[in-house]
Amino acid sequence: MSRNIVQISYEDQDRKGRYVARIEGVEGEGELTISKVSDVLIIADHTYVPDTMRGSGAASALVNRLIEDARAKGQRIVPLCPFVRAQSLRHPEWSDVIQN
Repeated sequence: MSRNIVQISYEDQDRKGRYVARIEGVEGEGELTISKVSDVLIIADHTYVPDTMRGSGAASALVNRLIEDARAKGQRIVPLCPFVRAQSLRHPEWSDVIQN
């Protein structure tokens, strides 16, 4: 697969939210869903990337955007999603936003 740029957008849905990953010319979209417990605490529920996007870095791009947004908003993340939890263990520098 050629290295296409992963575009990440965010959709706000009241107490829920959804990060969406798209790659131009690639079918499907990846997503990372969150639940908002409060203004400062969010739960990373689920990450999904279709087979057409596997190996593209889309899932990592979703988590990186989540981390960036949480830092900017002063939020803490509870990583219930196994992928987000695994990434948080690989990135100790995220400890300012990850709530274990």
